[in-house]
Amino acid sequence: MRIIVIGAGNAGVEAALASARMGIETILLTINTHRVASMHCNPSIGGPAKGIVVREIDALGGQMAITADKTALQFKMLNTNKGPGVQSLRVQSDKIAYSKMMEEVIFNTNNLTVREAMATGIIVKDGKVVGVQIGEEVLDCDACVITSGTYMSSKILVGSTATISGPDKQPTTPLLSQSLRDLGFKTFRLKTGTPARIKTNSIDFTQGIIQPGDTDFIHFSYDFKPSEFPKDQIPCYLIYTQPETHAIIHLNLKKSAMYSGLVEGVGPRYCPSIEDKLVRFSDKDRHQIFLEPESRFLDTTYIQGFSTSMPHDVQELMIRSLPGFKDCVIDKYAYAIEYDAIDPLQLYPSLETKLIQHLYCAGQINGTSGYEEAAGQGLLAGINAVLKLQNKDPLILKRDESYIGVMIDDLVTKGTKEPYRLLTSRAEHRLLLRHDNAEERLSEMGYAVGLLPESRILAIRHDQLLLDQLLDKLKTLRFSSKDPINQWMMDKGYASLLEGISAHDCVKRPRILLSDLKQFIDLSEYNEDIIKKAEIRIKYEGYIVKALKEAKRQANLENYPLSGTFDYKEVAHLSIEGRQKLNLIKPLSLGQASRISGVNPADISVLINHLSIKKNNQGKL
Repeated sequence: MRIIVIGAGNAGVEAALASARMGIETILLTINTHRVASMHCNPSIGGPAKGIVVREIDALGGQMAITADKTALQFKMLNTNKGPGVQSLRVQSDKIAYSKMMEEVIFNTNNLTVREAMATGIIVKDGKVVGVQIGEEVLDCDACVITSGTYMSSKILVGSTATISGPDKQPTTPLLSQSLRDLGFKTFRLKTGTPARIKTNSIDFTQGIIQPGDTDFIHFSYDFKPSEFPKDQIPCYLIYTQPETHAIIHLNLKKSAMYSGLVEGVGPRYCPSIEDKLVRFSDKDRHQIFLEPESRFLDTTYIQGFSTSMPHDVQELMIRSLPGFKDCVIDKYAYAIEYDAIDPLQLYPSLETKLIQHLYCAGQINGTSGYEEAAGQGLLAGINAVLKLQNKDPLILKRDESYIGVMIDDLVTKGTKEPYRLLTSRAEHRLLLRHDNAEERLSEMGYAVGLLPESRILAIRHDQLLLDQLLDKLKTLRFSSKDPINQWMMDKGYASLLEGISAHDCVKRPRILLSDLKQFIDLSEYNEDIIKKAEIRIKYEGYIVKALKEAKRQANLENYPLSGTFDYKEVAHLSIEGRQKLNLIKPLSLGQASRISGVNPADISVLINHLSIKKNNQGKL
């Protein structure tokens, strides 16, 4: 059996590694073997919601977290002043080292062959993918994962100029997306963009606000060790746009590809160009700009938040109006890029296409943006392609199990008309989907499909036992007014302990951390990760219990299966729009049906009633 993966970006790398590590002969096609998992845009991994996705990839047995940790220039935990449901890790990445490590990994993985070639078509027989066209040659396969990123029919847009090209002047092809359209797939145009890169030694960083990394040990991968944590982290800097910057942009607005009529595709809502920000947020007198190092091997800085499709001469004026950039040297100019994507409503939750069996799509081809979203999809697509060939049920992650599950469900249930980006606000169960509990949620699944080694799952299980043991210990250990902790708590503003208090209830109090109690109780048996996990469990116990009850309530709908071949025209009293949407998407459960835009609660009630009557009359649906 053979699986072919088209594209070696973050989605393609995860898909190919999953397939090969699960024992299937895998061919990874890429147009350039030296640009594996290339960071065409921001040189970072993680961030709000995205950082938790990276943790989930690691828990399932993927690669991104390991590579991100080992090639990071800076570690930063975001939203630490907020609850654990929105805290996420972000690392500033060394883009050269990151790509190089990914290249080394894929070239040294058993069952995986990397081939430098451009896919131009999908070969289908009897409704099933059987091969991939590369020029005049056809490579046979039993399954295929398309992870073409922004390379399908892509155009670089600058000012009034459109150039047929992929990112960073790489090749592009209109043939693959045309092949998909010929097979019956709906495609649409999307747009994204990237800022200019500036020679680092030409920037006056004294005019910015330094943004150092965190010194406490934090990490994505379970296997990353404190001894590997970098001691020489490179700082980022914060600056703001100036009135002069805004004046230049407004004066030249019609020269932007975005506003000249050149752009066909829809751009990202949550990562707009700087000219789009000025138009959409006209009440703001300034915008944040982060200056981020790209690599220890490059003398370039990435201007985060300053993407544009203005002509080069206008870009120069804009950039030099920023604090510290008066005498800067531009290494690469900014540009917008437009490309073909497929309508993700044409996918099952397994990421297999509904039109062609054994054909999977993952990453930006599905309408998403971001390295992390792509990698999460690639991992699941690779896993499910293998499970399909093994005649096993697909791995479908639920919305209360992972952010990856939230993302895929959003895509295949609601679709998207713009580049989709994961946000914590998209997850109704986000308190259950935390940075700290990714292993607890997903590692058994990673082990079951064969991606996590036995040594790792045993270590994770041991940690869980230690966590349970610590929580029990804290509940049984009690302090009295005679204990030294009483004075310590009074110094923090609490009343004297008139009655005994458990260590568990002590940690529940504001301003008291479990790590603070090391001076009163022996916690040497537990590492910092376990101590932090226990603290979160204790402080947010009531909220977590409530969230679990809500997830269980909603699971009743998720566990009510629907047939993918059911004709909703049979159901009387459904709304017209509800019937149309249900027949279009063919949901696999009542839960998924309830999240379809245009399907209202009354439709769900009608559907439940119809299915109950049908089940009573005919038995199993």
